[in-house]
Parts: sequence; structure tokens; C-alpha cells
Amino acid sequence: MKQAIPHRYPFLLIDKMVDIVLGEEATGIKCVTVNEPFFQGHFPARPVMPGVLIIEAMAQTAATLVVLSLGDSFEGKLVYFMTVEGAKFRSPVGPGDQIRLHVAKQRRRGSVWKFFGSATVDGKIVAEATFSAMIMD
Repeated sequence: MKQAIPHRYPFLLIDKMVDIVLGEEATGIKCVTVNEPFFQGHFPARPVMPGVLIIEAMAQTAATLVVLSLGDSFEGKLVYFMTVEGAKFRSPVGPGDQIRLHVAKQRRRGSVWKFFGSATVDGKIVAEATFSAMIMD
């Protein structure tokens, strides 16, 4: 991911990419550890990964897919998160969980890509959303 997207610790929220179908879909993996910086305040007695960070991890997965799909034509550009629609958080995510972040392209119009994303832990959906991103110089 470090070659594809500019995010770095503590805001790089995916550990690896699997099952990539260029231009269509991909899955990112996030292994959630007790040492995640957001657990210091969310919540100290019962650590829960903030839902908005799960959505951000989906967006990073989608951005990586976009970069890999476009190859050399992407050089010098960034993927910017634009919209989130219908976000649902179904179950808390905590230390020790491995999140599978599946994103599938719904459509592409010019530089705007729209995705549906879902996050699962042990095969159970924990979050889902539709979101869009734009490629910009």
C-alpha cells in the first residue's frame, strides 16, 4: 500500500491487499491491535474502533484499487474521498479483530469512482457504506 497511497502511520488503516480484480473490486485487510492510537480515548475501558475509521479503511482500500487499476496514468495524482452514503455500523470492532474490507466499483464517470464497501470480522458484517472518490492532480 505504501507504494500506492500516501497514508502513513498512524493513519494508514490497511495492512495488506488481497483478491484484487483491477478496475472492479479488491479486499483490504486490517489487523486491529490493542496498540492502535485511537483506543487511548475510544474507549479506554472498552476499546472500540471508531466507525468512521472503518469507513476510512474502506476508502483507503478503494484508493489502492484505483491507483493499481490506472497504473502509470495515475502518476502525480491523489484520490480524494468525496461522499459517504448509507453508512451502517452493525457490530463493534476491537483489539484482536481482523477486518476484511471488500470494495466493489459501482460505476466510474470520468475521474469520479463510486464504490460499495463492506467490512467483515469472522464472516460477520460489521459495517457497510456506499462512497465516492475523485482523482485529482
